[in-house]
Parts: sequence; C-alpha cells; structure tokens
Amino acid sequence: MQHASYVHGASQQPLIGKTIGQMFDQACQQHAQRDALVVRQQGIRWSYAQLQEQVDRMACSLMRLGLEPGERIGIWSQNNAEWVLTQFATAKAGLVLVNINPAYRRAELEYAINKVGCRALIASPSFKSSNYIEMLQDLLPELADCQPGELKAARMPRLEWVIRMGQQATPGMLGFADLLSEPTQAERMALQQLGERLQFDDAINIQFTSGTTGSPKGATLSHHNILNNAFFTGQAMGFSPADRLCIPVPLYHCFGMVLGTLTCLTHGACMVFPAESFDALSVLQTVQEERCTALHGVPTMFIGLLDHPQFAQFDLSSLRTGVMAGSPCPIEVMKRVTTLMHMSQVTIGYGMTETSPLSFQSSADTPLDKRVSTVGQVHPHVEVKIVDNDGHIVPHGETGELLTRGYSVMLGYWDDPQKTADSIDKSGWMHSGDLAVMDAEGYVNIVGRVKDMVIRGGENIYPREVEEFFYRHPKIQEVQVIGVPDDRFGEELCAWIKLRDGETASIDDMRAFCQGQIAHYKIPRYIEFVDSFPMTITGKIQKFVMRQQMKEKLGLNDSQTA
Repeated sequence: MQHASYVHGASQQPLIGKTIGQMFDQACQQHAQRDALVVRQQGIRWSYAQLQEQVDRMACSLMRLGLEPGERIGIWSQNNAEWVLTQFATAKAGLVLVNINPAYRRAELEYAINKVGCRALIASPSFKSSNYIEMLQDLLPELADCQPGELKAARMPRLEWVIRMGQQATPGMLGFADLLSEPTQAERMALQQLGERLQFDDAINIQFTSGTTGSPKGATLSHHNILNNAFFTGQAMGFSPADRLCIPVPLYHCFGMVLGTLTCLTHGACMVFPAESFDALSVLQTVQEERCTALHGVPTMFIGLLDHPQFAQFDLSSLRTGVMAGSPCPIEVMKRVTTLMHMSQVTIGYGMTETSPLSFQSSADTPLDKRVSTVGQVHPHVEVKIVDNDGHIVPHGETGELLTRGYSVMLGYWDDPQKTADSIDKSGWMHSGDLAVMDAEGYVNIVGRVKDMVIRGGENIYPREVEEFFYRHPKIQEVQVIGVPDDRFGEELCAWIKLRDGETASIDDMRAFCQGQIAHYKIPRYIEFVDSFPMTITGKIQKFVMRQQMKEKLGLNDSQTA
C-alpha cells in the first residue's frame, strides 16, 4: 500500500544488552560523587556512591532472607527513598518487583498478592486515608503470633515475609531498617556473582493495569523492556549527568519508576522527589530550590501547577524539558507549559504499561506545531502500524487502532495466557485499543480510545476533537467529553466542564460558543459543570466512571441503544 501508516524506529544507537543491576553498578562508578537521589520530605540527599551502598546492603539482605531469583516481592507505598532502594535492590537480587497501587484496599491487595504469588511484601505504615498496617493485620491475623519470615496465612498462603517501613515495630513484621545492615564480605561476593548470572530477558517487574472491567492484569516486564525504554526516553529529552529531574508522578506506575528513576540512572542524572504524592506547591518549591532542569507529569498536574495561586512567585527558569504523558495533552496547556514554565524542550510521550511504556515521543527539537498537536515520532527500535477493523493497515491520514511491536512489548500478563493472546497477536503486535492517525512524516495523533469513540446517528465522533475545541474558551480550565446512551441516535455527547476559579457560565453560553464553529452533531447535548473529575492515582481521567454517573443521573441504560 502506498503511504501506509507503518513506521519503524531505525537507529544507529544499539539497544542496551545489560540487566538493570549491571547498568546500576556502571552508573554508580561513573558518577560516584554526583547527586543521585533527593527526597525532600525525608531530608535525603545521596550521591551515586551512597545510593549504591544502600542498594547493595538491601540486596544482600533480601538474599539473606532466602528470597530466590524469579520470586515475587510486592511493594505497597507512596513515593519515598525506600521505594527507590527496593526498585534497584530487587533488580540486583533478581527478584520480580510487584507494584501495588497505593490506593488499593483489602480485596485488591489480596487479589494482587495471590495472583502473582508474592513471597514477600514491603509496606508503608500508612498513606493519606489508608492505614496499611491495619489492613494487613485484618487480612493476616496470623501476624500477631508469628516471627518475621514465618507467616503462614490462610488468605495469602504464599506470603512469608511482611516488611514494614518506619521506626515502629509491629508483631510478625520485619523492620525496613533491618534490610540496611552491613553485609559480610561473602554476602557482597555472592551478590556480585549472582549479578553475572542474571539475564536481561528475565522478568523483573509486574505492574497491574487498571482495567475498567474485570480483575486487573499483571503486565510482566523484563530488564530489557524497561531499561531500554528509559534510556531512549532520556535521549529524546537530551538528558545528561547535568540534569535534575523533578518526579511528582507515582513510583508504582511506569511513569515514575521507568521514565523517572531509570531514565535518570541511564544518563547519570539526579532523581528529585518533591513529596510523597503530587502537591502543586511542593513541586513549585522543589523546582526553584533544587534548580530542576526537567519535570514529569500528566496534563492535570501541569494544569494544577499553572493555575496555582502562587505560581507567579516561583522562579522556574532552570526548567528545560520533561515528559508530559498519561493522557492526551490539551494544545492550549502545552503552549502555556512551553512559555510560562520555560519548558521549551518539553516532550510529549505516548504508550502503555504493556509497552514499557513509551512507543512515541516528541524530541527536544521537534517543531512546536508538531509538539503541541501530536505525540511525536516512533521510539528507536520500535515498530508501529495503524489498522482498520479488519486488521488492514490504513493510509496516512486515516483513523485506526494503533499496534506496537519490538523490544518494548511485555513478556505477557502474569499467569494469564488467554488475556496475553487476546492482546499480543501471533505476529507479536501489541494491540493498544487506542485510535490514532499518522501523517506523512510519521507523526501520530491519538484521537481517542476505540471504546471511547462515540457513534451518533452513524457519525463517528472523537471526544478529543471536541475537547480541544472547548479548551479555546477563556473561562474553561478543564473539559472531558464522553458518550451516553440515546434512544434515537444510539449515543449522544456529554461534556463535563470545570471553569477557572471565579468564572461563571451557563449551558446556553457553552452551546452558543459552539454554534457555527463545529458541526451540529459534535455539540454536546448534555453539559455538566463540575469541580473535579474521577481519576486514578496517576491522574488519568476515568471516563467510564463519568459515563456511569451520567447514565444514573439521566436514567439511561445501554439496552436503549440496542
């Protein structure tokens, strides 16, 4: 096919053929005296040499507990130094780190631990409204009468070790500080020998995808997957040891632990954590005081920074770049970030947990018009094609589902061959479920989810297009558009609009703004003014929750569309 929507990220830069542990040791030797980790809320400031010593101590301790390469160890915590130590120490010990969403409650934790057979769990005492210790004691009453490492729990039969952060002691749990004791010379030697045996294709990380229906799936990633994706992400930003990256995104997600910590590691840069979770004021203070050169975030985070009442009081002139990803970025927001936040080289990224995560990214020298309207070009060593409902590649300019193939595609969903086969086809293509359009230069625009596309009276409507139009309105801070069931047309559009502080507007005002500017069928039938949107802990808008709420409010049900 002429002008087919297919691209391959040919590159003269070879893939890294190392494990994370090998890359970690190399970086720590090369950048020993440089800042490696700053955790503001804990008062921690470690050089690469200091970070390496702490990581090696922990890795030796994990081996001392009897944990074997390939076994799973969970971490249930907000952002902190312990999380970073655990990430690198488990990689050096060959353990598969299982990221537990900090928002999980009892049933979700129990499912995750049992699904992948965790033998150990590292947990924070508490975070926000979650008392982790209390929940663990409720799920594991056997902790009260056992020694650390001797847990035999009815509800989590594979779990033996529970390790708690913090200074206090809890019956049946090992203190995190105990993992940082001085190893023997023999233990250090054993760790080094193990590192030489580990392979870069080994599984090293399991991340649960936030499914909208059914149980979460455990995307299983290798050293090779995430180490290379982190490196090429940094390359697109022009990263060097001189960079200092502010990381307000959660570590339990790829954005934090791959595009954050691992990207810094692969370029000898400094990881800077402003707080245990996103807080706009902490981010602004951290960027100014730490002279951060880069900042990561989802669009809602950048909106929160730009609209903070004290925004103008901070000197953000040290900023240069970063990654904005996680959900489509409104063009107007992107323009404000490049000017008001001095991030002239900010990059837009697109991907999914199952592809480690990025498949597309703009670069520091991508023309501004492409940077604000697309997700950039294909990552090195990655293939992408866009296909129609029959699996045929569509021409440039036509909409279809985006598929990815290459080193970045996950090993599979843990212990779920059927779901793996449903997502990765026989030719190795990972089906994203995202609708995309590719231009003649290989730039891609994500126009929505396959399941989010609204079909009104036979017309295909992409909510992203309608959202972009609304962002032109000076009173609108944020907008999300969904489809809801309708007797006559099958579906109708519904817009949730959050106005800027102090502004007022009516439904008629919004409709008048649309008249004559966009096609009549793209003007939302329903308009809701809201103060916030339902979202995941990573800042992704949960449109399925919005849809359900509107169906209940309007008395609609899906059977009406049959």
